Amino acid sequence: MSTPVLRCLPFGLADGGWNMATDEALLESAAHGVAALRFYGWSAATLSLGYFQSEGSRHADPRLAKLPLVRRASGGAALIHHHEVTYSLALPAGLPWQTGESWLCRMHAIIAAALKESGVAAARHGLKAEQPFGGLLCFEHFTPGDLLIGAGKIVGSAQRRQRGALLQHGSILLRQSEYTPALPGILELSGRALSPEEVCAAVAQAFQRSTGWLLEDDGWTRAERERIEHLRTTKYTQDSWNRKR
Repeated sequence: MSTPVLRCLPFGLADGGWNMATDEALLESAAHGVAALRFYGWSAATLSLGYFQSEGSRHADPRLAKLPLVRRASGGAALIHHHEVTYSLALPAGLPWQTGESWLCRMHAIIAAALKESGVAAARHGLKAEQPFGGLLCFEHFTPGDLLIGAGKIVGSAQRRQRGALLQHGSILLRQSEYTPALPGILELSGRALSPEEVCAAVAQAFQRSTGWLLEDDGWTRAERERIEHLRTTKYTQDSWNRKR
């Protein structure tokens, strides 16, 4: 079997609609055999809801109610995307470690190895089963495989499948947000101030070491940008999607 090759899409900032539309476009491409690893940030602090969450639940906290809103195609709990690096991994069917659980564990181990290279010691949560959910936000809730520094969660991920292809995306919390002051990030928990570019480079290198796969730097084609903008304007910026529950 030949060595898998993944497109590696560099870090950039965008709004929630564009970010989620881009991840869906990558999942569509993965369903046609194209694998990709993408890194991104958010141009403004944004609340993303998991696919099954109620939009009304955010109004219990005035700080969250006023933030821009987007609903993810993936499951899981809500996230405040602010001072973080978000990654997305889109994989066609038939690649190694293709079960969702395997990739959650593997990608979190890769991120832990990358952080270690940057002087940050993070460890996977040792839970064997998910804890009962007691809050709106993902980082208030622990699931097996989450990455922690001490008792603080710094990485959580969610998944979506389409035609056998897998999309996994997750947040690497660099530092605390004023919108979630009870949730410390890497800076508060380790004393290390990491830049998005430093984290992205370290994760990409750790990914190649762990998998033996090739990463090729790439950008967007005109057709991809048109598809992303279509998904953004017709789905991820529409109340019919974002407030559907």
